[in-house]
Amino acid sequence: MDAALRTHTLHDLSHFGLRLVVGVFFMVHSQAKFGSGFGQFLSSLGLPPEMAILVGLLELVGGALLVVGVLSRIASSIIAIDMVGAIVYVKKLRAFSGNQGIELELLALIILLTIVVLGPGRISISHIAKKIPRFLQ
Repeated sequence: MDAALRTHTLHDLSHFGLRLVVGVFFMVHSQAKFGSGFGQFLSSLGLPPEMAILVGLLELVGGALLVVGVLSRIASSIIAIDMVGAIVYVKKLRAFSGNQGIELELLALIILLTIVVLGPGRISISHIAKKIPRFLQ
């Protein structure tokens, strides 16, 4: 028997939905990073406050790339590193849920790693263009 991934319309839509939801999540989540409060929060952790703009741009641009399906694997990988930093460095693995819980960051990390493995899917600009190398999709 040969194992093959089925490519039904429902599969394509669910893959697009996953990318869309996590992309919009990070785009909306990035807005708080551009205010002065996040820079002060980073300072309290011993990090330079200028990182707030970099993290905000990473989440905003990375989320937009996920929504349209361009450079999805690269964007997911970089945002996943951001999520590992949030889990380990900011939340310090204090609790799974509740105050200072890592459940939301962990869920986002798992979704991002899934996108890294599966790629952008057939409902994406990368699939439509067809000339983009697989590792850049």
